[in-house]
Amino acid sequence: MPSSARSKTASSTSSGGVQSLERAFDLLERMADAGGEVGLSELSASSGLPLPTIHRLMRTLVASGYVRQQPNRRYSLGPRLIRLGESASRLLGTWARPYLTRLVEETGETANMALLDGDEVVYVAQVPSRHSMRMFTEVGRRVLPHATGVGKALLAHASDDAVRALLARTGMPAATELTLTTPEGFLAALETVRTTGYAVDDNEQEIGVRCLAVPVPDAPTAAAISVSGPAGRVTEAATDTIVPLLKEVARDLSQALATAGSR
Repeated sequence: MPSSARSKTASSTSSGGVQSLERAFDLLERMADAGGEVGLSELSASSGLPLPTIHRLMRTLVASGYVRQQPNRRYSLGPRLIRLGESASRLLGTWARPYLTRLVEETGETANMALLDGDEVVYVAQVPSRHSMRMFTEVGRRVLPHATGVGKALLAHASDDAVRALLARTGMPAATELTLTTPEGFLAALETVRTTGYAVDDNEQEIGVRCLAVPVPDAPTAAAISVSGPAGRVTEAATDTIVPLLKEVARDLSQALATAGSR
């Protein structure tokens, strides 16, 4: 075969391979958006791809362990994605540390980054305050969203129906006497977050601790950063200084993640 013909064939194969890869990732993301389980017809309707193409891609993903076919012939996200997700979460926390460090340097309080993992909030990064009296929330800790500032920030832009469904699954146990324990109260708090751009945990997770949190805009997965500390230091007056800084750092982190993702 002439070298020019081989080059053309390789280019065509490479292009087709890249297109298949892009389509496969698109299908995985659509499955995640749909709650993790879908039928082929739903994927075809949302993606615009023909059923034979989707079936071929799903067969490959099933064979690789990234997708599972259920007994009802619907498809769900597979267990091999868990390891990738855990590694990506740790990396996301690593990328966030310089930004959390800035928050600690300028506020003096503990800074955290949290993600929404299923129905729970998981802390993936933290830079502690230098004060002897500080909030102790270790990396890896999981909490329910309704009692935390980061939980409110993470769910602020979810639909009311989605939030109600999550709360129905998790329940709303009271961590303190100030914890929000009704869906209506929590939805009202989320409306306040949408209006102000930040969330507050005011002694709701732990008495004596106050937390201010904001979502990280356009993050690859729902993410929030926060500043937490004793209620005597993270006061209403301090809020006026901390919140603008939180929003600025969240924007900077978002831009850094977008740049890393485009490389």
